[in-house]
Amino acid sequence: MSTSPSVDSLRQALRAITDPASGQDIVTAGLVEGIELRGGLVQMALRTERSQAARMESVRAAAEALLARQPGISNAAVVLTAHQAAAAPQPAQGPGHGQGHGHAAPGGRAAQPLLLAEVGAILAIASGKGGVGKSTVAVNLAVALARQGLRVGLLDADIYGPSLPGMLGLSRKPQVENGKMQPLEAWGLKAMSIGFLVDAETPMIWRGPMVMGALEQMMGQVQWGPLDILVVDMPPGTGDVQLTMAQRVALTGAVIVSTPQDIALIDARRGVRMFEKTQVPVLGLVENMSFFTCPHCGGRSDIFGHGGAKLEAERLGAEFLGEIPLLLDIRTASDAGTPIAAAAPDSEGAKAYAALADRVWAKVLGAGAARGPRIVVE
Repeated sequence: MSTSPSVDSLRQALRAITDPASGQDIVTAGLVEGIELRGGLVQMALRTERSQAARMESVRAAAEALLARQPGISNAAVVLTAHQAAAAPQPAQGPGHGQGHGHAAPGGRAAQPLLLAEVGAILAIASGKGGVGKSTVAVNLAVALARQGLRVGLLDADIYGPSLPGMLGLSRKPQVENGKMQPLEAWGLKAMSIGFLVDAETPMIWRGPMVMGALEQMMGQVQWGPLDILVVDMPPGTGDVQLTMAQRVALTGAVIVSTPQDIALIDARRGVRMFEKTQVPVLGLVENMSFFTCPHCGGRSDIFGHGGAKLEAERLGAEFLGEIPLLLDIRTASDAGTPIAAAAPDSEGAKAYAALADRVWAKVLGAGAARGPRIVVE
């Protein structure tokens, strides 16, 4: 008769893996940060120093493989996580310090070293609530920027609801070389998502520290290489991921996506204020699903209202970056894993994203990002 796994039995099994630094097993060495067990799904955080993350990748992989082999386990995921001891309070920096990018941690703690230092600009695509098409905007904006000849990366920071694999048509797992994951490439982009690492139907039942560990792993342990811009698809809301991104990378700015309806604009307002509080420039607002044009009669319908995001941008003192229409071919292209900005570059939807990319890149340059070589793809 098979025995159901327990946290204790899994912890005992992990004693078979040795910590190369201390020579002890990883449990005795205190590296097992936490084990979450739900049915046949197990997730674990493995503690390490940031400077040793590359060396610990083989330990992480061994722990993940060992857990996956245990009776009753259908899927296992292990992430590296690191915590630094609190340092002495540092003098407060003014809003203009470090071009507004070196964001101090709350509570007077010293700022940690910033990740993704080799990336020219890091752009957060955010929304105050879900369901406004933020991920669709992020993917097509990234593709449109790549079509302008820029070196573009796309990071899926929505740990609980990753959508990039489906939208990019990617299902394979990334390879690991020299202790770092290699981003997957499609449509002229380098991309990374937690969805590449776990099965599509696996729920991410993780607490905050494990989510933060996974996010930092996708930033610090991925071989992104030199990029002109990294587009980050943020989760909706104003929670832990947003705060971690504001503190751990030099965000060039944020673009807020909203539909025209009042309830979405209320949440977009919260998103703008959150980035202001963390000293991240808000580059502007985008009105998604702005209007619908009937493909049969040509009649226009403002299904969610129209112009609300523009008025809200004016009220908040932010720039209005443009409208994206509600089009059937944008939806079908996303569902097929072929972003419309690449699959149908002459379509109405692709032209709207190209215009958005022009405005966003101009704002990024104005925010002080280094400009790389630009070769327009016809």
